[in-house]
Amino acid sequence: MIKQKEPCNQLPKEIKPAFKEFKVLKHLKDAKINKKFGYTAAYLFQLVFVLLFHQKNWFRLLESDKAESFPGKDSVYRFLNHTKLAWRQFLSSLSAATVQKVEELTSDNRVTAFIFDDSMFDRNRSKAVELLARFRDHATGAYYKGFRMLTMGWSDSHSFIPMDFALLSSIKSQINGITEGIDKSTIGYKRREESLLPAPKVIASMIDRAIAAGVSASYALMDSWFTHAPLIKEILGRGLHVIGMIKNDNKRYLMNGNRLSLKELYLAATQVEGKNSSILRSIRTELIPGIPVLVVFIRHRTKKNEWLAILSTDLTLTVEEIIRIYSMRWDIEVFFKCAKSLLRLQKEFQGLSYDLLVSHTTIVFSRYILLAWQHRQSTDHRTLGGLFYLLCDEVSTLDWVVALQRLVELINEVATKINKKLTKLVKSQLQQWIAGLPSYLKAYLPVSSCEV
Repeated sequence: MIKQKEPCNQLPKEIKPAFKEFKVLKHLKDAKINKKFGYTAAYLFQLVFVLLFHQKNWFRLLESDKAESFPGKDSVYRFLNHTKLAWRQFLSSLSAATVQKVEELTSDNRVTAFIFDDSMFDRNRSKAVELLARFRDHATGAYYKGFRMLTMGWSDSHSFIPMDFALLSSIKSQINGITEGIDKSTIGYKRREESLLPAPKVIASMIDRAIAAGVSASYALMDSWFTHAPLIKEILGRGLHVIGMIKNDNKRYLMNGNRLSLKELYLAATQVEGKNSSILRSIRTELIPGIPVLVVFIRHRTKKNEWLAILSTDLTLTVEEIIRIYSMRWDIEVFFKCAKSLLRLQKEFQGLSYDLLVSHTTIVFSRYILLAWQHRQSTDHRTLGGLFYLLCDEVSTLDWVVALQRLVELINEVATKINKKLTKLVKSQLQQWIAGLPSYLKAYLPVSSCEV
């Protein structure tokens, strides 16, 4: 093995404890992600993991004055392009361990959920990316080149832990196919085949893998793109209830032997009385395969004259509880925003192979997992984005840290030169000020200052 260049893959101080606590490199080893020669897989993984906090992508970093402290470009790309590495097993193991830690901090009565959604993974400037396809962004209506990043996460309404993902291509709108010559027995080829499957089938497999990893939840939360009877039946068969938005399309619901559209169901529903004026009506009905559901109609937030419908297979819930639990689905939207805008998903590497897209996305997800745990552990009210920028600053030279330490030392020095009464007052005020600081700032102060 090549002698490692330690300085270039050092973890930020705040994330080091979580990295060791969750034994990230052990999860990597257990997934048999290793190399027989050259730089070790653990070293290269940690190098790519901390690359973000240098605030440069890999190409720009190799052009900077720090280039000599990093391995060559090909070393990292060979690692990320490897077809036989079990990245899904690594992510499943790490996320399951994190969920277990989080569950220890929460009440048994707290609602937990698997959340499913997809987000655009665009590669609009690319032409030769493997399995590239054309999709329509349902949020904007515009078309883009890339993939649908179907994601599954676990949430207890406080912490969101991404657990699994699939970069879905499309047979109908495919621009490029699978690269020839790839060994069909490899993990990489199987993920390529998965990318061409319909989303409901992939979702069912994701739940199976999560359950096999020892992770459980009470509900599966979905947007209207996935709330269809066949998938709901699959999820119910796995012991989970479904809460999801309903699309106002041609689906029919059984009501006293009649087949009603969603609009007709709204007219037949009874009005909900209560303080919450946004909840309009509710009704018990059945999906066509005979699945009993409760449908709640709520007022559209921006179009006051329109309504939205939410379905729940758990008939024991009140309408308020259904709305509250469904609101947890917003956690995955926050995750998508953070992964793309802060953690440089899609931007950090511009490779052409499907394996690189999968490996880098997995590393981005692992960054988020450790940040989410660090955020959960914090006693102050920082956002996840604030924590991220803090770690970026820590990798750089933090002049303000030195200034803060000198300020505290100066106050202590002045306090020792005045009379005892004022000394006691100054030290008391200083102690109160330090006690009110966020934990990440206290870590930079001298121990003696924190104990004045």
